[in-house]
Amino acid sequence: MQIGDVIVFDKYEWRVLEIKNSTALIITEYIIDQRAYHNRSGDVTWAGCELREYLNGAFYDTFSEANRSRIIPVTNKNPDNQWYEANGGADTLDYIYLLSIEETVCHYFGDSSKNLENRSAKQRYWFQRKDENNNKRWSSMGGYIWWWWLRSPGRDNRRAVYIHGDGNIGIQGNGTFRYSSNTLHPSTGNNSGGIRPALWLKI
Repeated sequence: MQIGDVIVFDKYEWRVLEIKNSTALIITEYIIDQRAYHNRSGDVTWAGCELREYLNGAFYDTFSEANRSRIIPVTNKNPDNQWYEANGGADTLDYIYLLSIEETVCHYFGDSSKNLENRSAKQRYWFQRKDENNNKRWSSMGGYIWWWWLRSPGRDNRRAVYIHGDGNIGIQGNGTFRYSSNTLHPSTGNNSGGIRPALWLKI
């Protein structure tokens, strides 16, 4: 197993992002579902959102007992939003989770940290459209390009950061509850964000 490999684990294809001490960080190669970040309006962080509860509960339970035994729980840091200073919330212990903005932007899909750290006066909602790493971050569901959630807060705690369909970083975030958009996924008729779960796997 090497970084960048696509493997099959349980029912899904996963891309290997990191290997460390006989464990591998993997993320689903494709968007596997659409869900709201949270199930009601109001401020929320990753620690208290419904999507985290689902991934570590009902979704985790869909894996076979043997495969669950290979999923390693990790403590995740949840930093504030770097542009808007929205609260990232408490550290969390997760079996299955979404990547953070730092993990996505600085480590696992090329290094675009310069765009995170050096916001220009013209940038309000997204990173630069011509970011050279955009094509490493876009993903699809059912053969259609779609946007997907990160766990980090957006410009406030009613929004969460997302990866736009073109791979750009939506650092202002989309609404965590009843996201308002007329753009619907062609096969589902749903406008909710996609999910690409990540986990540490015992090799």
